[in-house]
Amino acid sequence: MTNSTQYKIGLLIYPELTQLDATGPYQVFSTLPGTHVYLVWKTLEPVKDMGGLILQPTTTFADCPPLDVICVPGGGMATVEMMRDSEVLTFLKEQAKNAQYITSVCTGSLILAAAGLLQGYKAACHWMFRDCLAQMGVEVSTERVVVDRNRISGGGVTAGIDFGLTVAAALYGEETAKFVQLILEYNPDPPFNAGSPETAGVVTEQVKQAGAGLVAATLAESKQVAARLNL
Repeated sequence: MTNSTQYKIGLLIYPELTQLDATGPYQVFSTLPGTHVYLVWKTLEPVKDMGGLILQPTTTFADCPPLDVICVPGGGMATVEMMRDSEVLTFLKEQAKNAQYITSVCTGSLILAAAGLLQGYKAACHWMFRDCLAQMGVEVSTERVVVDRNRISGGGVTAGIDFGLTVAAALYGEETAKFVQLILEYNPDPPFNAGSPETAGVVTEQVKQAGAGLVAATLAESKQVAARLNL
């Protein structure tokens, strides 16, 4: 598996993110030939995810080179904070000017929308936050991975691996993506059929109740974004 093209892929990381939104795609991207993957944040100080895992940024906003792919992961209340963080939104808008692909996983699409980068596009996000994404003028899809021109978005959390392989195929072709998939032995066979609200039965309502406060806060911020963007 060789390729002469050298791609620069940047994953935004930030305090209290959902680490698998970033580390799933990172595992795929770091396996690709000739690809340089950056973990990007405001500073080089370690970043702790919502579960306590520590991630080390490899470049700052100021030092980050122009990226071929920019990817934004999601994360609980941290997503809401990023949706209103002017420094983050400015960085994304600047990188998007020349990026080949502008992408997200889970509620990272809400952050892209807050930066004004998804209006007029179809996109995915975690199932609990689809109304929040729609509030910001995005055509919301229930697909696990959505490709709309140069926007690629993955659904909730574990969709990040499917998303990563989709990006790999877009950059290097299907055969390379399949090569990576087999290296990773990505052959999911979950023990329960509870991975979507349509199949989880009574668990769906339990999850909705547990996340009601977060969804309400995110929807309120989405409405603020819509007003700011004159949507």
